[in-house]
Amino acid sequence: MKAMKTLYDVQQFLKQFGILVYMGKRLYDIELMKIELSRIYDAGLMDKLDYIEAEAVLRREHKIELDYLEKNGD
Repeated sequence: MKAMKTLYDVQQFLKQFGILVYMGKRLYDIELMKIELSRIYDAGLMDKLDYIEAEAVLRREHKIELDYLEKNGD
């Protein structure tokens, strides 16, 4: 599998399973993607290394979004 380095990469990975996430708020999208990613991993449909890589991307993006919201309000 191609390395996942960006949120877009994770979105494209989830898309392979028919999972399209759009809740209207980026923070919620990231949180739902974390849940869906965990479900895919728990079902044994992805390697541990790929899961760790994707989870790190989502964790980073979640922190960035929280920092942005804290700074600029919502």
